[in-house]
Amino acid sequence: MNILEERIRKDGIINDNQVLKVDSFLNHQMDVALFKQMGEEWKRRFADVPITKILTIEASGIGIACIVSECFNVPVVFAKKSRTINIEGDMYTAQVESFTHKCTNQIMVSKKFLGPEDHILIIDDFLANGCALQGLISVVSQAHATLEGIGIAIEKGFQNGGQIIRNLGYRLESLAIIESMDGATGQITFRKQHHTAPQK
Repeated sequence: MNILEERIRKDGIINDNQVLKVDSFLNHQMDVALFKQMGEEWKRRFADVPITKILTIEASGIGIACIVSECFNVPVVFAKKSRTINIEGDMYTAQVESFTHKCTNQIMVSKKFLGPEDHILIIDDFLANGCALQGLISVVSQAHATLEGIGIAIEKGFQNGGQIIRNLGYRLESLAIIESMDGATGQITFRKQHHTAPQK
């Protein structure tokens, strides 16, 4: 998706050749018009499968997932990282290691919001080592729901998360895949992708 790649080149900031800051438009300050274009692109790519719910993880995936849900006209469910007093009843849980925050969280989704009848599209902002995705995949599996696909805004192709998820057989559609980035020069290289609309 060239518009996202162009925005990353324009406004992304590289720290230590590993961390890409896109908080001016993606995950702190949010460009909702850009999110809408991203949602329409995922709707085009997943036009051949039924989607009944969007699943994401707090916090930075929620904004994107909400806009994407408008394109699919389905609800958003987000996995919580901490139990609060208003969380009650049975929960699906999974352990997730955070690449960004260098810690492990237990994520939770209420069983009343996911079930065997659901067809799930997972949406998230970043894919690095794949731990968050594997946690969400575990939740979908526990619910006996059908995982139709995964939509990622930015995948770090130089880390192994994308390869792990694809090797597990899941359909993964990343709108921008970074092959390499250089903090000294600011150079970002993207993986070439070719997409045609699927047949319904």
